[in-house]
Amino acid sequence: MTVTEGNKTAKTEQAAEVAPREELVTATIDDVEVSVPKGTLVIRAAEMIGVAVPRFCDHPLLDPVGACRQCLVEVTDDGRGRGMPKPQASCTIEVMPGMKISTQVTSPVAEKAQAGMLELLLMNHPLDCPICDKGGECPLQNQSMSNGAGESRYEGVKRTFPKPINISSQVLLDRERCVLCARCTRFSEQIAGDPFIALVERGALQQVGIYESEPFESYFSGNTIQICPVGALTSAAYRFRSRPFDLVSSPSIAEHDACGSAIRVDHRRGTVMRRLAGDDPEVNEEWITDRDRFAFRSARGEDRITRPLVRDGDDLRPASWPEAIDVAAKGLAAAGADVGVLTGGRLTRENAYGYAKFARTVLGTNNIDFRSRPSSAEEAEFLAHTVAGTELSVSYADLETASSVLMVGFEPEEEAGSVFLRLRKAFRKRQLRSWTLAPYLSNGARKMGATLIPTVPVAEADTLANLPAEVALDADSVILVGERAANSAGTFTELRRLATETGAKLAWIPRRAGDRGALDAGCLPQLLPGGRPLTDAAARIDSQAIWGVDSLNGTVGLAAGPMLDAAARGELALVVAGVEPGDFRDPEAARRGLEQASFVVSLETRMSEVTERADVVFPVALTEQQGGSFVNWEGRIRSFDAVLPDRTTMTDLRVLAALADALGRDLGVRTTSAARAELDEFGSWDGARAAEPQPGPIDGDTGEVGQAVLATWRTMIDASRSNDGEPALMGTARRPVARVGARTAAEVGLDGTTNTQLTLATDRGRLTFDAEVVEGMVDGVVWVPTNAPGLSVTENLVAVSGELVRLSATATTQSEGGEA
Repeated sequence: MTVTEGNKTAKTEQAAEVAPREELVTATIDDVEVSVPKGTLVIRAAEMIGVAVPRFCDHPLLDPVGACRQCLVEVTDDGRGRGMPKPQASCTIEVMPGMKISTQVTSPVAEKAQAGMLELLLMNHPLDCPICDKGGECPLQNQSMSNGAGESRYEGVKRTFPKPINISSQVLLDRERCVLCARCTRFSEQIAGDPFIALVERGALQQVGIYESEPFESYFSGNTIQICPVGALTSAAYRFRSRPFDLVSSPSIAEHDACGSAIRVDHRRGTVMRRLAGDDPEVNEEWITDRDRFAFRSARGEDRITRPLVRDGDDLRPASWPEAIDVAAKGLAAAGADVGVLTGGRLTRENAYGYAKFARTVLGTNNIDFRSRPSSAEEAEFLAHTVAGTELSVSYADLETASSVLMVGFEPEEEAGSVFLRLRKAFRKRQLRSWTLAPYLSNGARKMGATLIPTVPVAEADTLANLPAEVALDADSVILVGERAANSAGTFTELRRLATETGAKLAWIPRRAGDRGALDAGCLPQLLPGGRPLTDAAARIDSQAIWGVDSLNGTVGLAAGPMLDAAARGELALVVAGVEPGDFRDPEAARRGLEQASFVVSLETRMSEVTERADVVFPVALTEQQGGSFVNWEGRIRSFDAVLPDRTTMTDLRVLAALADALGRDLGVRTTSAARAELDEFGSWDGARAAEPQPGPIDGDTGEVGQAVLATWRTMIDASRSNDGEPALMGTARRPVARVGARTAAEVGLDGTTNTQLTLATDRGRLTFDAEVVEGMVDGVVWVPTNAPGLSVTENLVAVSGELVRLSATATTQSEGGEA
């Protein structure tokens, strides 16, 4: 864009964003000539010359609607030599060549029109700014103070409504504050694709109404609160808790998934009060999930660990730091190299690097694994060969511009909210073609316009080898694979083949925030930092030089499952961080490993099943108390500073450095900046990569009548410990149901009238869910959520996707869910 005033021409920052061949149109706004890309709205063109036209309904990521009429401007020339007879909404008209526009800056007509609209909006709007949550950051309040009249001419009685209305357990509505801007309804319809509220009635009676038959179930509802330009929509968790001008705001990165979403953390007197979406066009734009927004209190309860703990008989007792360090060092020294290191998804990249270096250079072991979940050797080979230490090869922008997308073992809406929103945007804007390998078409996949490729769990490799002809992949396509593909033998091998043959880009999207960073840091038994294969002599020599050690053990270590098995035999000590037994396929086996291990050191933020079984427990800093970075699914490093710095709280890295000192070794890094510097020195390995993943056996057996293959994945809002302390958020969790196809339902006697529940059973336990028959679902498969409150598949069935379960229909005993 260029701006011309008199004989002077100035190039603004926006000029760099305009493609050289992009068609420009030139108009005059407030006597300033401006050239902008064709299709630019007048309100945007005004912003480019520094003029802020007042608005309420306008939002750059929502389609224009012209609902509030606050952005009226005077058009003295429409580009054809004619003026428009009355002021126009600048958020709905595009700049045309030769157009002449006057905003409130130069036009009394526009100024009067805007003042009139503001007066009408305030006619029925309550003047309750002192108690309104939006007070202090309200566009209506700001414009009333800057452009409104000092006194109201309205002497009637303002309309009122019962308040608040619970749209959901998390979102509350005060109808009398609504200015009918339709931002909330447009976000829900256009961005999230969820039924929300609607504008009903007309004229003075127009108000916000609720869908009676469709409850508001959305993982993105908090965004409507943030973009509401008044205090009509508020958060149940934050309502009346603080004033905006009492808060200190700090930028940060969300820690609940692998999206790397930018957030803003608002805190007061050392306590986080709320979190908002940050503005990052390249990643999450201006949207975040409700989990990223509301789930931040879990480690701030009574079970927060504040002092080291040392086992004294059957109990843990508080201890000083020197004593705890000494006890831990003696226990680890006694174990020698027979130690396993389990790292969890809460770790920053720098802390994960600390564990990788501690294992190799201090303990002398390669028994380290970040995959505290069902995993496989084939997956480890795939990650080491294809993902670890690679540059940014697939991005959010690629999702938006891809010719097609194929999803394998991955449900974006449940596992990576920002990825889901970007795929939905591509579908809505340009009808992106996408396919998903799954037993049924989920609601999230349907909102993205995805086509189902019916697949029995564990048969993904076979499906990939025989894709339907209509699945057209090319060099502009993207293949997205989730961590659940580890349950399906041969899948990663087929994905590599498919990507190589078609030229499509391949991206791995884990569920947890710290997993990609842990992979790059070397938290796999066959991997050194930066994607260096442990078995490669050159890679070991390179790592030895950076770490300043004489030699490194070149024998591939144990993965997480075998580590726990060895610990259960008393053959291994364990160092554990951010791991829960319930994360594994067999939680009881994990507990046995922790109980029978020769020695257990736990670094944790709050009491857990691991700390209860540990010999020494070290309290470590929360994410908000330390700086660091996560690596999102793109491979993009998402750095952040401490929101609430606390010098009295130790990070994982500092604890590991202290343990190394006590063991007579120097870890070499004890701060985030030092760890980051060493990681930068490692960079990406450009030598030989690890071996390509090798195919395994494919099991597509669906069993006999009365048996079904289990399909399961975790929903976004479930019984995860990170959601603890958030009753309003948990109130929006989707009702747990068991889904089967019509034929399977008939075979087990599910009639939908008397027998409306399904019981799933294995030799280890049973679960009962309300049943739902899904059209088009693969026969012989039953789907249930993995970790619904009180209905854990791993705890009660000890099973993962692809394993057989027994089915039986039962009469309804509970109307709101299932029973264990």
